[in-house]
Amino acid sequence: MNYALFMIVAHLQDAGLNQHTVDLIMPFETWLLYLVTCCGIAVVPGPNALLALTHGAIHGSRKTLFTITGGVLGFAIVLSFCALGLGALIQASATGFTVLKVVGGLYLIWLGFGLWRSPPVSRDPTGATHLRHWSLFRQGLVSAISNPKALLLFTAFIPPFLDPQRSIIAQTIAIALTYAVVEFIVEYAVASAAHRVRPWLARTGRRFNKVCGGFFVLFGLALPIHT
Repeated sequence: MNYALFMIVAHLQDAGLNQHTVDLIMPFETWLLYLVTCCGIAVVPGPNALLALTHGAIHGSRKTLFTITGGVLGFAIVLSFCALGLGALIQASATGFTVLKVVGGLYLIWLGFGLWRSPPVSRDPTGATHLRHWSLFRQGLVSAISNPKALLLFTAFIPPFLDPQRSIIAQTIAIALTYAVVEFIVEYAVASAAHRVRPWLARTGRRFNKVCGGFFVLFGLALPIHT
């Protein structure tokens, strides 16, 4: 879809239309480099990938779509803030950034303890602990927007891809949608893989939940310290 949009812009430019039309989208070469960078970032394990893994194993890949959608929306919001320069403002405020780190860490610890106490993975996803779709969506969303490392990362790597001579709003929409698609694909692949090994995880009892819950607690403890 992105390639098609770039081709349309190229034809409009050849037809002699004004520069404003071309400014709606960044150059294809820049977008392609950005796409490769997004793929590299998305495959690095983090809290949302771990959330997709655990929810995929416990609730099944279909229900985990709500978790993934929430996380993807959260990342798109953070990325848009950073592209518009708001991420740098948050970082510049020592108090605001500290609050974000502490809140993000506490939320991950809360998720970890909840997962630690949850029932073991069952062979049948319909037998899993019932969680409303909104609850799954909210966990993914809050995990993404309360992650200060995402704020730092996006603030650092987004500006080089933005052309100040073009529409910042249009570029922000393009890069946010691109990252959202990449992140969605990666997290869904993780959730699907976890769902496929459900029979093996069911034999481990609650050990899988405790290991993943422990990782969430470690993420939460390390977040305010190492960010």
